[in-house]
Amino acid sequence: MDLVNQSVRCPMMRARSTGACHATSRCLLTFPAASMTACSSPCPRGSDIQFHRHSRLDIALVKNLPIALIFLPAADIPTFVGEGRVDLGITGRDQVAEHEAVESPTDTTGVEEVLDLDFGACKLQVQVPEKGDITSPEQLIGRNIVTSFTNLAEQYFAKLEAEAEGKEVNGGGKKLKTHIKYVGGSVEAACALGVADGIVDLVESGETMRAAGLKAISTVIETTAILIKSKKPSDPKLVDLIAARIRGVITAQKYVLCTYNVERSKLTSARNITPGKRAPTVTSLEDDGWVAVQAMVERKKIATVMDDLTSIGASDILVTKIENSRTY
Repeated sequence: MDLVNQSVRCPMMRARSTGACHATSRCLLTFPAASMTACSSPCPRGSDIQFHRHSRLDIALVKNLPIALIFLPAADIPTFVGEGRVDLGITGRDQVAEHEAVESPTDTTGVEEVLDLDFGACKLQVQVPEKGDITSPEQLIGRNIVTSFTNLAEQYFAKLEAEAEGKEVNGGGKKLKTHIKYVGGSVEAACALGVADGIVDLVESGETMRAAGLKAISTVIETTAILIKSKKPSDPKLVDLIAARIRGVITAQKYVLCTYNVERSKLTSARNITPGKRAPTVTSLEDDGWVAVQAMVERKKIATVMDDLTSIGASDILVTKIENSRTY
């Protein structure tokens, strides 16, 4: 199905092809409609992408850059970006893998991963009833599996079946013994309803899985939110500019700036504690025996770093929030 021509909610997508709209000269950037809005996502705000999204529209024109934002289901984003209809997109690595599982290695279309956004981490896992007798994914060969990720599930069980038969996995042609069924939502209910012997579904905290009486027995793929771009962007320079801005925002969220004073004789130990992204900044103080040090530190490690600095005699330890950055 041509998703672009079938879409009635995103007329701007057709505009690029028909030239029927003033947005044809704009770079197209897409966000998941369900999980990201102008208010909740730090990426456009921190990147100085200024826009207003009307509540009933999936399109927003950026005021200060030649960009149009498109809000799409996360599962559709790899298709739009891969076909070159959208230049940049944010989606899950699992969605990209699901899309690419049926692509030919020689296909010139597709997407490139630009940046791991370091949020939305979860796992696509094989799950079975907790009180059942199945303890390994091999026991599900030939049985019924329900999932929203049919391509990845078929790929996973094709490998299991080939290994069980002592054969190498080939490009296809052989019918799977395992029955993969698609369900768009409430996948975790499939086992309880007798529809499936096991499921393949995303697990974040595991609470939903446990509440449904399920347990994970294998991981198909670990995933997180990523920034992807088309292999044939309409404006490569603008795409690189947007990507650099988003990278700067994500880095700023991940790190803080740690500043402290330490005796020069203990500088080597201090550098080992705060190596920075490239190297710490060291400045001499009026007291020849002391130096001031600045270094970027991962936010999640800062408490331990401060403890370690204190243990070697560092003083005046300050931590500053980083609003934005350009680091490579």
